[in-house]
Amino acid sequence: MVGQELPLNQGCLAPVRVLIPKGSILDPSPEAAVVGGNVLTSQRVVDVIFKAFGVCAASQGCMNNVTFGTARSGYYETVAGGAGAGPGWHGRSGVHTHMTNTRITDPEILEQRYPVVLQRFGLRAGSGGAGRWRGGDGLVRELLFREPLELAVLSERRVLRPYGLRGGSPGAPGLNLLLRRDGRTLNLGGKSSVSVEPGDVFRLLTPGGGGFGAPEDGPGAGDGAGAEDGAGDRARGGGPVPPPPPSFTERGSVFEYRRAQESV
Repeated sequence: MVGQELPLNQGCLAPVRVLIPKGSILDPSPEAAVVGGNVLTSQRVVDVIFKAFGVCAASQGCMNNVTFGTARSGYYETVAGGAGAGPGWHGRSGVHTHMTNTRITDPEILEQRYPVVLQRFGLRAGSGGAGRWRGGDGLVRELLFREPLELAVLSERRVLRPYGLRGGSPGAPGLNLLLRRDGRTLNLGGKSSVSVEPGDVFRLLTPGGGGFGAPEDGPGAGDGAGAEDGAGDRARGGGPVPPPPPSFTERGSVFEYRRAQESV
């Protein structure tokens, strides 16, 4: 947020006071049933901070935790989504943001070691929010189960959409669907545990990132609405929009990293 390299010093930290009310999700009582602080709550804390400073639109705000298994074995993965856009850049599609230290298992290894088939894994076109700078798209991932298993999902942004900023549209919310082999489709909600049978399919649609800036200020595409079945497309015309001149000389590790990413 500073935009340039600064040595860590007390002067940087003194102006900041963190006020966390007792009994809140960030300071729960010992009796409170809380879980997922590292993989869910941390994502939402970043949303709050970035919005308070007006830095960029919200990213997916979730890590889409999926587990399945039996009493003898289990599997756990986190699934990426859309990154929020900001002043001068489009959000990345199909990436983890802010807090993660995991890489998803290769399809060949997943199918060899576990009784599932990865039917689909790709970008969820149109799920990023519109704006002068577009939000990144989420992902679609489908698992076909070949044995009776227990499936659990722990996720966020299934009701409230990742916010856009300064006129940008929000990204699409996520969706967790269980397609039963008898033809029924169940919405599992954001957090659920359910028994699955051979032939059932779990369809995970991860949230898109929010857009930044009003679309009329420059080319942008996608509205973050719908995109619940992963279908659709969005215009990409116009090419990259040059960022406005910064009010300071940009430099530092974050700036260099962004430049390196944009040069790919």
